[in-house]
Amino acid sequence: MHQGHDIPHAVEVLRAGSLVAFPTETVYGLGADAENATAVYRIFAAKGRPLGHPLIVHFAEVASLGAWAKDVPGLAWRLAERFWPGPLTLILRRQVRIPDIVTGGLETVGLRVPSHPTARALLRAFGGGVAAPSANRFGRVSPTTAADVQEELGPAVQYILTGDPCEVGLESTIVNLSAAEPAILRPGGVTQEALQEVLERPVPVRTDGRVRSPGQLASHYAPRARVVLVPAPTLAAQAAALQAQGLRVAVLTPPEQNTVPPDVTALALPDTPEELARVLYATLREIDRQGFDAVLVSLPPEAGLGLAIADRLRRAAGPRHA
Repeated sequence: MHQGHDIPHAVEVLRAGSLVAFPTETVYGLGADAENATAVYRIFAAKGRPLGHPLIVHFAEVASLGAWAKDVPGLAWRLAERFWPGPLTLILRRQVRIPDIVTGGLETVGLRVPSHPTARALLRAFGGGVAAPSANRFGRVSPTTAADVQEELGPAVQYILTGDPCEVGLESTIVNLSAAEPAILRPGGVTQEALQEVLERPVPVRTDGRVRSPGQLASHYAPRARVVLVPAPTLAAQAAALQAQGLRVAVLTPPEQNTVPPDVTALALPDTPEELARVLYATLREIDRQGFDAVLVSLPPEAGLGLAIADRLRRAAGPRHA
């Protein structure tokens, strides 16, 4: 695997049907030519991702929306014009050019125009759509650096395109616009409040998986360490109880709430939702690097970006079957 900022080379790799990891404002994506079913299959193989889980197609320009979706409603154009380029994915009826493997056999597809300058430069130079989930093993913590991708996927990726940091740090918000009323299928970098302001109507959150889309599993975004969600006042007692079981325990807490015993490792979290979102995945990866068995954390208030942070933490703490 090679890495660097060689966009022409990355385009060559994509056109040859191989995989390129690239930074977006959310996380690093693992990309393949969206119209090459064989290339897209390599994404599933590299990630260990079950077939049938839809992917998101990324492209460079808002004006190209109609090339990838048909019967685009006015609500979609309003959201695209306000939030693209940016961390918003729209679920719409797909054009026939998109292979079934990208959509999991559905007649809908997730579409996004990312704002990261490296991603946009790649997409403009490639001139087509790039299907790209996060560049990690399926169900694991999403990567926010090139080093994360290297550690996760190794030689399965032909080229890692490097660039500026992932500023948001959490995946895009997914909004379903293929039904009668819009709904959030995955909270993310665009807040529910911002969506409702633009659409001038309620946009409910429906993350129960009735509509298939990325990030819907009960266990997802998970480190190797067990993630335990506890109310802030009980962090110290819960940490002590797990330590008494012989586990290596870490606690994630804002500095002003750090009341854990001195023999428990406490990792400070940022005070603002924006900063917390940016470092959350890196912090979970650090927990694994340090060899902790369990990490305790409290959910943030579920407003603004806190809604997406809480969603990721719940899924990181979800039941595991492996």
